[in-house]
Amino acid sequence: MTGTETLRASGRTVEIKRAGKELFPADGITKGDLAAYYRAVAGRMLPHLRGRPLMLERHPDGIGGGRFMQKDTPDHFPEWIHRAELAKEDGTVTYPVRDDLATLLYLADQACVTPHRWLSRADRPDHPDRLVFDLDPPGDDFEQVREAAGFLHALLDELDLPGVPMTTGSRGLHVVVALDRRTAFDEVRAFARDAAGVLADRHPDRLTTAARKQARGDRLYLDVQRNAYGQTAVAPYAVRALPGAPVAAPVSWAELDDPGLTARRWTVSTIEDRLGEDDPWREAPRRGRSLTAAHRRLAKLS
Repeated sequence: MTGTETLRASGRTVEIKRAGKELFPADGITKGDLAAYYRAVAGRMLPHLRGRPLMLERHPDGIGGGRFMQKDTPDHFPEWIHRAELAKEDGTVTYPVRDDLATLLYLADQACVTPHRWLSRADRPDHPDRLVFDLDPPGDDFEQVREAAGFLHALLDELDLPGVPMTTGSRGLHVVVALDRRTAFDEVRAFARDAAGVLADRHPDRLTTAARKQARGDRLYLDVQRNAYGQTAVAPYAVRALPGAPVAAPVSWAELDDPGLTARRWTVSTIEDRLGEDDPWREAPRRGRSLTAAHRRLAKLS
């Protein structure tokens, strides 16, 4: 547990201290293993992180030893880690920005198991370039999630708004829509809320937009609350602090037809074969879409 691994990345030297420290004791997964994982997925992961403020979910004593969520960048972080000072209600917060592999590795050394990313970039924080629908089931039945994803995919097709799905590594699924950054958060959130409302009205016995758990019953919750300034969503390929070290994994729409798919299908230990396959989001549009036309189409469906 006392050993130090020295790694080279992005032209820098990064030390993983106490690399043998078990962060997932039941699985024997160490801090060094976490760093090795983030090195392996960096090519896929970094494009989804660059320029984005992060909230760090840290587990210095392992996943059973408590966690803390960190927004502000500590003074002891190296100067070469990029930062973004952004406004909050009573001042500012200086967020870390994970732009390169060296930063990925350094944050692994800090026992950051899970990075949560903003849906906007630091240079224009009020205007998101991502919209997220969080499909949150009442239990662990992923069949219910696959069904809801099918409903949402059909609606997005009606709105001519491409989206891509991602297992969360926990229980549900995120559907991510790329935006052109012309629309502010309040309007994006209102659009997402209205779209979720259309879906819930179409499938009232299966879906709900009720924020209170007591009001949901056994229906899947269409959560759009992450679409707001300062809110975050788990990053693609992030490790979750759960037994087995599952990861948030991008998938294709076709893969949602697989009855064997679950939210925890891929883990730190099984991701290697997945990385050898084509990127499931490779056909997603490279440019974000405007919500203007989608607004008009949605209004006709409401």
